[in-house]
Amino acid sequence: MTEREPRPLNDPTTPTTPARSETAPAPKAPAPDGPDPRGEALRPSSAGDDKVLRMGSASIPRLIAEFAIPSVAGMLINGSYAIIDSVFLGHAVGEIGLSAMTVANPIMVVFMAVAMLIGNGGNALAALRLGEGKREEAERALGNVVSLSLIMAVVVAFLGWFPASTDWLLNLSSATDEVRPHATVFIQIICSGFILQCIGLGVNNFIRTCGSPNRALGTMAIGLVSSVVFNFLFVIVLGLGVAGSGLATVLGWGCSCAAVLWYFCGKADAPLRLRLPFMALRPRMDATIVAYGFPSFCVQAGMAVVNFVLNYQLVKYGALSPVGADDALATIGVVQRIAQFSIMPLVGMSIALQPLLGFNYGAHKVARVRKTLWYGIGIATVIGIVMFAAVQLFAVPIAHAFGIKHDGLVEFTAFAIHLQFLMIPFVGFQIVGSNYFQATGQPAKSIFLTLTRQILFLLPLLYLMPLWLPTVAPQFNGLDALLFAMPIADFLSIFTTALFVGWEMVRLRRLARQYEG
Repeated sequence: MTEREPRPLNDPTTPTTPARSETAPAPKAPAPDGPDPRGEALRPSSAGDDKVLRMGSASIPRLIAEFAIPSVAGMLINGSYAIIDSVFLGHAVGEIGLSAMTVANPIMVVFMAVAMLIGNGGNALAALRLGEGKREEAERALGNVVSLSLIMAVVVAFLGWFPASTDWLLNLSSATDEVRPHATVFIQIICSGFILQCIGLGVNNFIRTCGSPNRALGTMAIGLVSSVVFNFLFVIVLGLGVAGSGLATVLGWGCSCAAVLWYFCGKADAPLRLRLPFMALRPRMDATIVAYGFPSFCVQAGMAVVNFVLNYQLVKYGALSPVGADDALATIGVVQRIAQFSIMPLVGMSIALQPLLGFNYGAHKVARVRKTLWYGIGIATVIGIVMFAAVQLFAVPIAHAFGIKHDGLVEFTAFAIHLQFLMIPFVGFQIVGSNYFQATGQPAKSIFLTLTRQILFLLPLLYLMPLWLPTVAPQFNGLDALLFAMPIADFLSIFTTALFVGWEMVRLRRLARQYEG
């Protein structure tokens, strides 16, 4: 996969025949109201086409507001699944239920990483192809995403029910003997419903790219409401514990999946349709989908690796502290749920910007690309500040809400929450900045920036901080020191992203001069 700058529109070498490579934006933008010799161009002949074409002409602040509000709300809904599971389990089962969720969490994140690898990659490709006027290629991307999801669902289901793989994953996640049986049941149920997550989460983003962000929000809201109802029924009323929580999550995904499929199969005026002939796998297109989706995969996979290492360190240093290993897992599990929930609106902002950035970059509208990026960064920063204030003010009530009652454990949980969120006002810049490169067909840069936060900086700090901090600040033990790793890693990754974004602004100004000339 190579990254190429698009040729200026007046370049005499620009081809007029279809581009043979599917790995970079085609070099010539289509006329907005006429046919394109490279494929079936979008024309303002229907309400569905108008929704797509306006991404290149309508007011950017208005478009961002229209796309971002449902996207942010949708990601908050998506993040609420884990919150709901933990709240119900914390009150119905106690700390052991929270510990089981903490052990299962990195494995669940791996599955989400696969869903985003396929879904976000296909969505990024579809947005670029729509910007180039190649609707048929965008529909092929949609069909291939569904086919790839079906294949991966079979693989995940097999791994989830194969005892050797499940035991290996639980060992990797540092499951204690008391927690292991509960976590095993939860993982097996989640694996069985993986295809529902792939379509309900990954394919849902295509609805947003079709210019219908409110409908994309609605499909996610259906799943959340269903999950709440099923959690109450299975966990509280029927007392099914961790198994009931897993069933409720899968059924919630199923409701979202049904709504997404109805949009692409049953809605006559949808700009993109799920067609059986377009579901035939195309290796070159699938390679492009994977390349474009790899940054999103790295975000989640990196998070999973961090969670595996963090669980190991929690068990190790928790056993040496008054908190204890199981309670350390329960406490940091709560902090992780809140952290993931707080990051979701920032991820939602980056997802909302993706079709706008991709469409305008594919159409060579550089000024709109720059403006969209900076508006998005500004809004993400405001969201981060609001999240920072909320968690700093309500750390203790948050601990109580998850069923943590022991005074010492509540105090430790609040301390962990305060530290983990020190840099969140600036994390939005890092997330939106790295996602920009994914949306504009520059996955290598996006992958690197994603890895800085999760892998390159955080992983070494998880090992170094417990060894170093207690020697210079004896009031902190090894378990306390683990909590300082995240804000330090956030600072370093934000600084690195700033360097990349600054250089990209120089490159875009140069491209703008070429197009104007």
